[in-house]
Amino acid sequence: MVQYKLYYFDVRALGEAIRLCFHYAGEKFEDIRFTHEKWPAEKNKFFYGKVPVLEVDGKQLNQSGAILQYLSNKFGLAGKDDWEKAKVIEIFDFYKDVYTELSPYIYTKLGFREGDLNQLRKNVFLPGAERVFPLFVKLLAQSGSGFFVSSGLTYVDFVLSEYFDLIRSIEPEVIGKYKELITFTDKVHALPKLKNYLSTRKA
Repeated sequence: MVQYKLYYFDVRALGEAIRLCFHYAGEKFEDIRFTHEKWPAEKNKFFYGKVPVLEVDGKQLNQSGAILQYLSNKFGLAGKDDWEKAKVIEIFDFYKDVYTELSPYIYTKLGFREGDLNQLRKNVFLPGAERVFPLFVKLLAQSGSGFFVSSGLTYVDFVLSEYFDLIRSIEPEVIGKYKELITFTDKVHALPKLKNYLSTRKA
């Protein structure tokens, strides 16, 4: 039996979609979580000095995107054919662009960095959100499945439901304008295979 170990901080962030893949697939894994205080002592154990890292039978795989693609191919969450798999990667890469664009405000809002919160909201977050959230709505409409590709659930749905849930927690009125994204997020979180985990995880 394959032995999986996931190394990440004791937060959702970049590690949570990976955890959701495991729980949805019903695959056992060791969920190893670091506190930020203990991280400096652990950092040198990893090739790039960063997490998340997935260990598979003693071999380490770095970077959240690579981990998600590896697991999704194992668990049937990558898309139904080569074209759809490529579209999933396309949407994931678009998400990464959005994450980078909006992160100065989000990180400041969450207290992870210093900055002028009002200016970042006005000049970075609001114009960015008004540009990208309608594109996510269009992608959902194009798929016609309620998920981001036509065949149904893939790992990118876990990634985006987590991201939209984060935005809902800090800017509910902004994302509330895009009801389709809220409906989508709630649909993912209502999946029966995730029920036990989601009912007990930290907020």
